[in-house]
Amino acid sequence: MSLKDRLVEDMKAAMKAKEEGKVRLSVIRMARAAIKNSEIDKKQEFNDEQVIEVLAREVKMRRDAIAEFTKAERPEKVKELEEEIAVLMEYLPQQLSEGEIRRLAQETIQSVGAQGPKDLGKVMGALTPKTKGRADGKLVNQIVRELLGS
Repeated sequence: MSLKDRLVEDMKAAMKAKEEGKVRLSVIRMARAAIKNSEIDKKQEFNDEQVIEVLAREVKMRRDAIAEFTKAERPEKVKELEEEIAVLMEYLPQQLSEGEIRRLAQETIQSVGAQGPKDLGKVMGALTPKTKGRADGKLVNQIVRELLGS
């Protein structure tokens, strides 16, 4: 079952669940709309890998918004966004731990022969495809900078 099919099935289940599925239903509908809009922009049907990219982008937008709402002291919005992230994370692949990201980063640094901070772009270019949808880009960048000694 593709990820898009799973979203449709889960949306139907959330509709049948009435009240307890309200947040879940709205998040799934939003995710499907984001996927559909991206498909229209790119003029192609998305595969699971592309769907994961869209879902990861949605999670990132919510994480960024949480920081802003925390600054604005809006705990009810922060809680709502955290619930939305929890629903979206169910559709993303298992997230990498910080240790796994460090290991991948060290392997990539060795494979591209990075010497220092000036090689950050080379390392990130090689590492990003390995972590796409499975790790937060900010965390990956932070770990690579730390390992390169910048």
